[in-house]
Amino acid sequence: MKTTKLFLGLTTLILLLGCKGGVSKNEGDHVGLSQTGDAPLTYILPSPNTDGKVSVEKAMAVRRSHRNFQDRELSAEQLSQILWAAYGITQPRTDRAFLRGGFRTAPSAGGLYPFEIYAVVGKVKGIKPGVYRYISQEHKIVMTIDKDVREELCAASLGQAMVKEAPLVVFYSAIFSRMTGKYGDRGRERYVCMDLGHSAQNIYLQAEALHLGTCAIGAFTDRRVIQVLQLPEEEEPLYLMPVGYKAF
Repeated sequence: MKTTKLFLGLTTLILLLGCKGGVSKNEGDHVGLSQTGDAPLTYILPSPNTDGKVSVEKAMAVRRSHRNFQDRELSAEQLSQILWAAYGITQPRTDRAFLRGGFRTAPSAGGLYPFEIYAVVGKVKGIKPGVYRYISQEHKIVMTIDKDVREELCAASLGQAMVKEAPLVVFYSAIFSRMTGKYGDRGRERYVCMDLGHSAQNIYLQAEALHLGTCAIGAFTDRRVIQVLQLPEEEEPLYLMPVGYKAF
């Protein structure tokens, strides 16, 4: 009887530890799907890893722009890590509404975070192809377009093949009013550009740490990109960053 009680007690303790986070969410963590009624398709992304095996110094030393990619799908964990590196929440804050969730992986002038970040998904395991807005506050992606638009986005990007060949394209748009409301023209002409460099470099380094490649693209026709991605009127296109396994 004592043996049985001891076994049941240990079993209960293990279950409680699991429920309270005793097991790392990065181990065996999977993407979660959420869709109810007419709500857009939403994926809760796996928890990001904050202690990788590649040092910052190593990632900087090997970083290059890569324009050729293998025809190979990414994992949901890789997608999660790339988006978190770009604009993920690192310190939640609810006391300052303008932060929209808290401090992030990339610095921003005045903590105003002017960007909206999208994942243009072509081949990511467990994720339906389409266009998704990244919601950093909940580390999730919400579908905005229910189809693979990489071919059209490639045409809008002056035919740069890497846009349609990469399994994932990270896209940045800016809501300039978030910055100009405080900083005026200087916010538009300088601070948003500085913010973009901070965040994009994070993607470069994170891609290298995951043994992936990327390339920042600014050469595209704004009007066509806006049409392909069906951007809201207040958003202006800034950057495309195809991400995938490097083709050497």
